[in-house]
Amino acid sequence: MKRKLISILTVLAILTTVTACYELEELTNMNARKKDSKVLVKEIYTGSPIKSANGVNFGPDGNLYIASFGGQEIIVMNKQNGKIIKKIGTDKGVISPDDLAFGPDGSLYWTDINIGEVGRIAPDGTLTKQPVAPGVNPITFSDDGRLFVGLCFLGDGLYELDPNLIAPPRPIIVSSPLNPFPLGFLNGFDFGPDGKLYGPLFAGGAVIRVNVGEPGTPPSTNPFADGTAEFVAGGFTVPAAAKFDSKGVLHVLDQTGEVFKVNTSTGAKTLLAKIQPGLDNLAFDSNGSLFISNADFGSVVQILPSGQPRTISRGGMIAPMGMAVLPGANKKDALFVANIFRLHQINGLTGREENVYKGDLLGGAGNLTTPFTLSADGNNLIVSSYFGRVVQVWNPQTNKVLETYEMEIPIDAIRFKGDIAVSTLLEGVVRASDKSPIFPAGTPIFAPSGLATDGETLWVADWATGSIWQLGSNNIAVELATGLKNPEGLALDKEGGLLVVETGASQLSRIDLATGAVSKIADGLSLSKPAFGQDFALPPTNFFDGVAVGQSGDIYVSGGGRNVVYRISKN
Repeated sequence: MKRKLISILTVLAILTTVTACYELEELTNMNARKKDSKVLVKEIYTGSPIKSANGVNFGPDGNLYIASFGGQEIIVMNKQNGKIIKKIGTDKGVISPDDLAFGPDGSLYWTDINIGEVGRIAPDGTLTKQPVAPGVNPITFSDDGRLFVGLCFLGDGLYELDPNLIAPPRPIIVSSPLNPFPLGFLNGFDFGPDGKLYGPLFAGGAVIRVNVGEPGTPPSTNPFADGTAEFVAGGFTVPAAAKFDSKGVLHVLDQTGEVFKVNTSTGAKTLLAKIQPGLDNLAFDSNGSLFISNADFGSVVQILPSGQPRTISRGGMIAPMGMAVLPGANKKDALFVANIFRLHQINGLTGREENVYKGDLLGGAGNLTTPFTLSADGNNLIVSSYFGRVVQVWNPQTNKVLETYEMEIPIDAIRFKGDIAVSTLLEGVVRASDKSPIFPAGTPIFAPSGLATDGETLWVADWATGSIWQLGSNNIAVELATGLKNPEGLALDKEGGLLVVETGASQLSRIDLATGAVSKIADGLSLSKPAFGQDFALPPTNFFDGVAVGQSGDIYVSGGGRNVVYRISKN
């Protein structure tokens, strides 16, 4: 326990230092890639310009504001052409935004879901933040200027807040030991003409309305029994948001891609549009036009009067991460890329997308989890997810989960000596079957990240210290290389070297296994940011940048910074 505490404190201390200078390093490295005489770096795939499009709302300036949980920022966009006007990021206190709203005075409010805080930027630029509870997610104002937030995914409940974020939050619906999920994850909500709060139950497949009461009203722990909440409409698959238009008509998004109008008196649903699955939130502009965000693909569309979508900002991968290659037809690489809510298969030669599989955010039994890292396992893939806290063996041909192991904050996983080796943030490198440690006790690995193996030897990267550790058949751990900057993905190349993605240096490096010497293969890569220093709900690897090697020896690297996939080949 003492070693675990020391490890956690060490990781957090290093993480805070790293993130303070990371932005400067990224700017320095951006566009710095040079044509090396030995390798050719090509972007074979380009994803969405937005790293997840979540809550949306129109500001007093008429622009569309988009909460981007994955990008750790709020994006201000021109609604006509999709041009990004500015970004409000971690330097302004925005850490893990999931939804946003504007107050009567024009103040911008947002929910930081991971750290459980609500933020406010006043018209004069003053920043205020208030802790509420982990999972704080939907946010809205009533017509008379009262502020409300709900909990979703990391918690379950409903609160009223002081718009100045000074007085303590007033609980309206809270969990209890006998009823830990009193609502079922109330998501993007809005007040109706009757003064009640309408919203979807993400895990309940229904839309409800809530009587929010007045200050002094005791909180409810059983809202459907005591009349605090009541069902309005059911039959949804995964409803994500509900908003009223200027005429008082309720519109509901289902993650299936369906957009419904709902009669709040009868519960009857009318299909308005069917668009790309993965929908997250919606907003109406001053003209009554409907705009919809897509969390899975990072797109924003406008629904025209005909019901057809007009793309405002295109979609694609929002956070390419772990990668694995399975042999494809005609010796073409079938490249699989983890992408939080989806798992993509692309052609390694052309970069063309060939299949997209959905990950289950709610962790339904037998469903593919939200994928963060991948490794090849025969014809299967080993998938790990710190969101889902599981490691799975999954078959892409059948889309079936063959094995599932519950793990605490798994980072990477790979088949090793008849078991699965898993790097975890808190427990080190362990076996999936029984959670027993693989590296000898006392090995100073503080934040294990990427894994690689040749079947007999296991390598692990330590994100915090920049070391690569090697465990041979003699069960002796050796520090193979040191001084790397936040190493993440590992893979063996065709020449017997160990490839390392150095996210802190924006480069791909190679380690000589005989000498431990480190050489640079390609630099100036656009890689993912680490978790922000205050966001301790995320592991430091955050959106993991992976590497995989194809049948010909070509190297693939996920460039999470700009949502691209690189192919690096001999020039």
